[in-house]
Amino acid sequence: MNEQNLDLISLVLKGGPVMLILLGLSIISLTIIIIKIFQFYKSDIYNGNKILPVYKLLEDNKISQSKELLNSIIHPSSNIITSILDNKNLSNEDRENEVSIIGEKQLRNLEFLLKPLEVISNVAPLLGLLGTVIGMITAFSKLENAGSKVDPAILAGGIWEALLTTAFGLIVAIPALAAFYWLDGKVDKVREEMRHAAIKANIIVKKLKFLFIYF
Repeated sequence: MNEQNLDLISLVLKGGPVMLILLGLSIISLTIIIIKIFQFYKSDIYNGNKILPVYKLLEDNKISQSKELLNSIIHPSSNIITSILDNKNLSNEDRENEVSIIGEKQLRNLEFLLKPLEVISNVAPLLGLLGTVIGMITAFSKLENAGSKVDPAILAGGIWEALLTTAFGLIVAIPALAAFYWLDGKVDKVREEMRHAAIKANIIVKKLKFLFIYF
């Protein structure tokens, strides 16, 4: 273990228990971000244009071919269109309910773990502030115990050690918050693509004139 690693460990230990909690939150947030990026990649949400050939097949009344193509597409919108085709004989209300259920399931899956990431981004700065307050209390307590033999180094050292938790709390919170908004934005984009896919598919198959679905 080199000197730089020792210095990092030393800084973490000087921050006290709060610093260890923040370190744990940083590991959790990083894990969540990696999991979500991998999940979004597997869900192929970045390739919404893959659905476009399906509309052309539907316009040409090639239902069976469009279903085969939909089965090969991973994007969440493919499940919406497949549901519309499979339930085209249902009443308007029943079909809307079926599509809404599928859409909600898709969105819940994409939103999984986003809430904990948001919580970490909000809690980390507060924990950092708490660690700083505790550190300041400890520093002034040592200063009081020193009595007449006051050494400014005691106060200065206590203050900078206390401020470590605030800095580390921000270091944890800023990337977590940025990642949350980026990932949440991707989910919103998929939500709109699914909504548009439902409306467009219904128009093409000419089973419904208007369908308003709220996910």
